[in-house]
Order: sequence, then structure tokens, then C-alpha cells
Amino acid sequence: MTDAPADADPADSPSDPQPDAPANEAARPSRLTRRKLLGLFALGGLGAYGLKKLAVVDQPPPLKALKLSPAAEKLVEESFAGLDERKLLDSHVHLIGLGVGGTGCFVHPGATSLTSPVRWVKTRFYKGAAGIYDDARADPLFVERLLDLVRHHRGRFLLLAFDQHYTAAGEPDLNYTEFHTPNDYALETAAKYPQHFVACASVHPYRKDALDELKRCRDEGAVAVKWLPNAMGIDPSAERCDPYYALLKQLDLTLITHAGEEQAVHAEEAQELGNPLRLRRPLRAGVRVVVAHCASLGQSEDLDQPADAEGKHPKVESYELFRRLAAEPEWRGRLFADVSAMTQYNRCGAPLRETIATPALHPLLINGSDYPLPAIDPLIRTGLLVDEGYLDPAERVLINEVYDYNPLLFDFVLKRRLRVLREGKEHRLPAAVFESARAFPLVS
Repeated sequence: MTDAPADADPADSPSDPQPDAPANEAARPSRLTRRKLLGLFALGGLGAYGLKKLAVVDQPPPLKALKLSPAAEKLVEESFAGLDERKLLDSHVHLIGLGVGGTGCFVHPGATSLTSPVRWVKTRFYKGAAGIYDDARADPLFVERLLDLVRHHRGRFLLLAFDQHYTAAGEPDLNYTEFHTPNDYALETAAKYPQHFVACASVHPYRKDALDELKRCRDEGAVAVKWLPNAMGIDPSAERCDPYYALLKQLDLTLITHAGEEQAVHAEEAQELGNPLRLRRPLRAGVRVVVAHCASLGQSEDLDQPADAEGKHPKVESYELFRRLAAEPEWRGRLFADVSAMTQYNRCGAPLRETIATPALHPLLINGSDYPLPAIDPLIRTGLLVDEGYLDPAERVLINEVYDYNPLLFDFVLKRRLRVLREGKEHRLPAAVFESARAFPLVS
């Protein structure tokens, strides 16, 4: 959670004030720093041995062996003040695996092969963040690390399945499937640890068995459905989705769908499918929709403007289109948006500032971490958040300490401390944002 120059290791940055070394410092796992990442790309001729060394992920220490300073503990307690913990729900927690132990999970072959270096580097980050230090035990290690984090947190966590990419003909397309987490695995994991987890299914609407699968997942405990249209090949505005939407409404399932540009997984060929205005169709059908990340990244076509001779509409910021959607009164009570990933360095500019400083948006907002992304050190730069006025410098030191202890708890505490000063008034995300269960009526 540092902001040292690209050629400096954040751990050695003299400009990064840190508290006295906490008790967990000696046990802190090594991480792929930005310096190492830049070096990987700069040294295109890096040998296989060097890449193999870079791929090593250390075993994270159990949280029971770590300890926060009294000041950091006080900050954590203050962050939970005023919240109804029965309603606390992190609505955006990924469940990922390699298929070890018959989970049915898999990732794109390029994710674990040096034949696709960009995918390989991303996977190295994800594995390190999720505590996967042994590929032969990848799936159970992911769950073990997540359990350790949530047991030292509060509330419950919505585990997201992730369906495959499907063609227009309803056939799975593995070439465009970045990763897959079967519904059964998410349902079984949530059922095994009901005090911590709630299940979110993922059912592609083009599947030939889509409606049957929706019913099955609802019957087995799913409270929501997760889409990432850009990566899955889903057009939310397609007429063919209408029977799917009708069933979602009937089953009272909430649809969580990515909006805006997608960067975490490969989706370059279909970014326009993340256009927030395409979500008017499920909203008109009466579906409860959560717009992930408030569409806070990239541009989309303004479908409300005339198209040119090639059928293209002018492009504007996706966040602007989300704001337009949010201002349309007919969606009240059905339209929500999560603040997951919005503290990342590439999202924390105007979208985060305007979201915090606009009280009219707050009733729509719910919390999500987008785990394991908060555990990837370079993504959330607390120094940048101080520079942008979101954090007090003294708070930053303690928040960084929470990151070293529990990155999932860090994500929560950080969002509770964010503030925007405008015209002499301080704005923060209200408590109700973190009581996210209100967007999921099936959560008991």
C-alpha cells in the first residue's frame, strides 16, 4: 500500500512513513513489487530460471500469529461503530481455483504458461494475493486463506461463481473463458461455512439450460447471479435475455453485473458489452440490478445520442452513463451499485470523489471488496489517496498496518475512513452502504 517510485522497492522507501515495526513484520510474506513487475517487462530476455524464481509465492502467516498495535485496533473498532453487523455483507468476493480436488474450477491455459506473459504475470499477482503458494493445493489453499481473513473480520461474504464464455449459439467457448468457478463449488463452499459465506451463482443467459440452472441454484441457496458481460460475451440489452430476466424477477435473485471497462481479465474484443445503459432492459423487466464498481472505468457509447453512418454512437465516460441511469426515477428500489475496486489507483479520481460527495447516490450504494484484488499491493495506493484528500496522513500509517495484518479488513476500514471535503462540508460513505444485505432479500 505504498507509492514509491517505480524503480524503488516500497518497503525501502524513506518517504513512506511507517509505525514502529508491528509484531507481524518478521512474518510478512514477500510480494511482487512494482519494481519487479516493471523489471519483468523491461527484461524481455529474462531466462526461464529467473521467471521460475519470480513465480514463487510464500506461505502467508496465520492471522492468529499476528497482532495489530493498540492504535490500529482502535481504528478497526471505530470503523465498525454504528453498523448493524447482522446486515454486513461483502457483496463481491471471488472464489477461484485451478481444479484441484475436483472443484471443477479452471483458468485459461495462458494464465499458467509463459507463452502468455501478461496473463502469467496477472496470475502471479492473484496467487500471491490469495495465498496460493502450492499449485498442487491451489483450491483448498484459496479457501483456507479466505477463511482465515473472514474469521478475523465481521459480517458475511458473498462468494461469486463465474460462468464460462458462451457463443451466440449457446456453446461454451474456452478460447475466451479466462477462468471458471462452477456454481456447485460456490454453493457447496457457502453451505459448508454458512456463518461466513453466502452463495452467488453465475449463469450465462445464452446457455441452453440457463433457466433450469437458475432454478436449481436458487433452490440450493444462491441469493444472486454474477455476470461479467465483457468477458463472458453477454449483451444485457438483448431481447433473447427476456425470459431469463422474467425468471430472475420471479425467483427474487439479484443480478450483479460488471459495468464499464474490464481490465482484471481479458475482454478487449467486447468492452462495449459493459455499457451501463444496456442494463435498462433488465431494470425494465423488474430485475434488481447491482452495477459493479459504479462503472468507474473506461468509456462506453452514449446510446441516447444519434449514431453515425457506421452505426457508432459518441463515446463518453462509462461513469457518466451510470450517473444518468442512477438519476432515472423509474429504477428506484431496483438499481444498486457496489463500490468494489473504486479505491484502486486507476479508479480513485473523479468517480470515487463524486460518488462519495453526492448524497443522492448513497441510497444505491453497497459495499464489495472484489477480493482477492485488495490483497494486490500496487493496486491500492494509500499515499495517492492521501494526496487526493481522501485520507489523513496519520490514518494512512494505521491503515497500512491493517493491510499487513488482513487485506480484506483493510479494504473495509479504508472505505469507512474515506472522506471528501467540498465547500467546507465533509462527505463520507454512510453506514447503510456497508449494510449491503438490503440489496439481497434472500439473505437470511
